[in-house]
Formats: sequence, structure tokens, C-alpha cells
Amino acid sequence: MDDLTSVLVIEDEKEIREMIVNHLKADHFNVVEAADGEEALAIFSKNDFDLILMDMMLPKISGKKVMAHIRERCLAPLLIISAKDSETDKILGLELGADDYITKPFSMGELNARIHALLRRAGYSYAPSKETAVRLGRLELNMEDYSLIKPDRKVSLTAKEFEILKLFFTYPKKVFTKAQIYSSVWMYDYVGDDNAVFVHISRLRDKIEDDSSDPTIIKTALR
Repeated sequence: MDDLTSVLVIEDEKEIREMIVNHLKADHFNVVEAADGEEALAIFSKNDFDLILMDMMLPKISGKKVMAHIRERCLAPLLIISAKDSETDKILGLELGADDYITKPFSMGELNARIHALLRRAGYSYAPSKETAVRLGRLELNMEDYSLIKPDRKVSLTAKEFEILKLFFTYPKKVFTKAQIYSSVWMYDYVGDDNAVFVHISRLRDKIEDDSSDPTIIKTALR
């Protein structure tokens, strides 16, 4: 692939896929498209991508399996495009490792804004830094491969999990409100979207706490 920002679009509905692909190409992205889960994994195995847009309802291989495979190997921002707009579906998408979720029908303006917000965040997060690691107690946040090093193991993180921990590591004694976490990590104005914050904090606790039901690293401050 060339130096243009590379995007993988995984969408089985031809008209929607073509609309997205044409829009991205007009915006000078390098776009590769897949119409089903099998094709998506074949393409993903041979290329590196800066951004992934995908539907969860895919033929041949389910979107859930496709996302799990991608998240095991890639931290690129991932945006779900789905006709399912229930709170449960959105929470599931976040739990699986998505960074954002947009429901059909959507305007290209909204999609464009979400794409550029994700890429701005990724560009900021992945920018070269003089620091290769940030330490807090016995924990080390690796800035090169976006992982957390515990005394007994290395923990893989999604992009959002990494950004949340980076925020906490940078200000270890500060108490953050949900609005502050959301605005800092998602880069959107907070509109009472507690679930996005709660889901990612819960996932982080499962990954890094010895006992997620009695956390000692990420604590909730009660008023």
C-alpha cells in the first residue's frame, strides 16, 4: 500500500459499501473493500490498515469472529456500521473491541466526522514519543506496542483501553469524572454516554486487576 491512509471497508450491502468507498476515495483515502467475513479476513491477513469500518452482520464468517480475529492482531481504530441501534448491540460492539459505533441510516457527514475523529485520536496516540514506557508502581505502559506489562505477564490493550490507562498513568492521583474520561479519550463532547466509559473500565479491570470485583488499580471514587 502507498502512503495514503489505508481503510478496510467490510460491508455486505453493495449500495452502502459503494457509497462509503466512493466517499473515502474522494477524500483521498486508500480503500480496500470486502463483501463478506471470509473475504475480509483474507484481505486483512495480507495488508496493514490505519482504519477499519465494518458491519457486524456478515455472510460466510460472522462479524463477531472477524472482529475478534482483527483485535488479536491489530490496534487500528475500528468503527462498527450497523442497522442494529439498541443499547445492547452498542455495548456488545464496544465489548468486542470497537472504538465507535454508527447506526444505519447515517449521513456521510456524520460518518466523515467520526472517521476523522478516530484518525486524529489514533494519530495523536501513535505519534512518536521520547518516552517508550510510562511506569506506575509495578505496572508499565508500553508506548511502542500499546500494551501493559504486569510483573507476571504482558496484557494486550485495545486503542481505547490504552488511551484510558495512559490518562490515568499520566495523572495517577487525579479523580476523573465520566465526562472528563469520555472527552479526553473519545474526543467528543460528553452527552451522558455512561455505557461507553463503564464498558471500557470494566474490560480494563478484567484484564489488569488481580480481582476485578475488588479493584486496587482502577478505583471508583464515591461521593
